Amino acid sequence: MKKTKLILVVFMSMILALSITGIGSSSKASAATARTPIVLVHGLTGSDSNFTAIESYLRSQGWTRDELFAIDLPSKQGNQLLNSAAISRFVDDVLNQTGHTKVNIIAHSMGGANSLYYILNRGGASKVDKLITLGGANRLTTTTAPSGIKVTSIYSTSDTIVSPALSRLNGANNVSVSLVSHIGLLFNSRVNALIKTALNE
Repeated sequence: MKKTKLILVVFMSMILALSITGIGSSSKASAATARTPIVLVHGLTGSDSNFTAIESYLRSQGWTRDELFAIDLPSKQGNQLLNSAAISRFVDDVLNQTGHTKVNIIAHSMGGANSLYYILNRGGASKVDKLITLGGANRLTTTTAPSGIKVTSIYSTSDTIVSPALSRLNGANNVSVSLVSHIGLLFNSRVNALIKTALNE
C-alpha cells in the first residue's frame, strides 16, 4: 500500500513539473527575438551545413543562434513540390519558436527556385519579408520578384553552374559580383557584406 502511494506521489510530482516547465504545451516563444529570424535554404545535393560560414559571419555581426535556422531539404534533386512543402513547415516552426510573423530567407542555387515556389504557391508571400538568393536558379520558378517582398539576387559573372541570366529577376535588386565561383558564393567576404546590406535595408 505504501509503495503504491509512493508511486502515485512520484507520478503526480512529474505531472506537476511538466506543467510548470511547459513541456507538452506550445513551443511558441514568450517574446519575439530581437531580429527577424533568418531561414537558410541550400541547393542541389546540399545540406543545412552549407551555410556554416555565412552563419558564423552573421553571428559576428550581431545575429544570435536563436535567429538563424538552416533547413535540410528532403529532395537533394530540388523537387519543387517536396521542398516547398518542407520549407512551409519549417518556416511555420521558426515563426512559432521566435514569436515573429515573418522570416527572411537566404537561399543558394536551387534553393532560390524552391523558396520562390514556396512564396508563390505555398502561402509564403505573407510570411517572408526579405528573400536573398545567392546564384539562385530563380527563373526556373518565375521571372519576376514576388510583390510585397524585398528580393535581392546576388550572382557571379564567374558562375559556371547557374548562369547569371537565370538568377536575375524583374523587380529585384540584382547584384553582380565577379571572380567568385558558384560554391564560393557561400564563403566570400564581399558576398557576406552584400547579404548584411540586404538584410538591413
